[in-house]
Amino acid sequence: EVQLVESGGGSVQAGGSLRLSCTASGFTFDDFDIGWYRQAPGNECELVSTISSDGTTYYADSVKGRFTISQDSAKNTVYLQMNSLKREDTAVYYCAADLYLHGGQGMCELFSESLGYWGQGTQVTVSS
Repeated sequence: EVQLVESGGGSVQAGGSLRLSCTASGFTFDDFDIGWYRQAPGNECELVSTISSDGTTYYADSVKGRFTISQDSAKNTVYLQMNSLKREDTAVYYCAADLYLHGGQGMCELFSESLGYWGQGTQVTVSS
């Protein structure tokens, strides 16, 4: 079974940190972009961060300087270290993989239908 499983979500106070993990089963990340999207109530789906097989990274302006994406040596697990969390970071975070990840307009449901691999999501709640 090809599957992406997210973990590490939870509740944290504003200013705190969380680390999300995305683990693949049934395939490896060697030839894919791996990234994180998030969906907050009332908002459209946002591409948060991506990392390619060669290590190239992308960050949305809203998280730049606070979040860091990385991958392990086997390229089958990707992490999203989230520091200095804000209430506005509250969302369901989804891990995704495809040859080329992209952002755009719409809800995350639309991205899940168009991208190659998509996880179940993990809730991040930031309180203040």
